[in-house]
Amino acid sequence: MQRGGLPEDAVVLSAAELADLRDRLFQLRCAAEDVVTAVDDAADYAELRKLAVQVVDVAVQLERLR
Repeated sequence: MQRGGLPEDAVVLSAAELADLRDRLFQLRCAAEDVVTAVDDAADYAELRKLAVQVVDVAVQLERLR
């Protein structure tokens, strides 16, 4: 069933919410790129773990839609 021309399960975001989501996706991509760079630079275990934890932290925050 549709309401106002949108499917019942549609999710509507404001422009500000969309901008926030894009910012957090950018943070996730940057954190993942940091891991790739560290691997290419033969970073040690501790550095790789620290970067991986950052990726997880950003992903957890991204899961929380505001």
